[in-house]
Amino acid sequence: MTEKTGETGPDAVAVTALGWIAGNEDMLNRFLALTGIEAGQIRNAAAEPGFLAGVLDFLLAHEPSLMAFCNETGTDPDLVQHAREELLGNPGDEWPST
Repeated sequence: MTEKTGETGPDAVAVTALGWIAGNEDMLNRFLALTGIEAGQIRNAAAEPGFLAGVLDFLLAHEPSLMAFCNETGTDPDLVQHAREELLGNPGDEWPST
């Protein structure tokens, strides 16, 4: 559960993460640089499939950022991973083996 929102759904976790990123200038600049998105495009991009999972990927790819987010929001790191998996659905369906 995220302490600030009291919600545990995958969208809620990702939106909380996005808000946390946006509230930290250094983190936001890093996010924008790595994703190639412009700050003014975030609201529209958030409605795109996969964007919220990408927000969680961003945190999961850098443990210090993940732990800072989790510590500041009272979010269990496992919840971030599970939310990402739920947002992506079953990755096995996307990459069939040959």
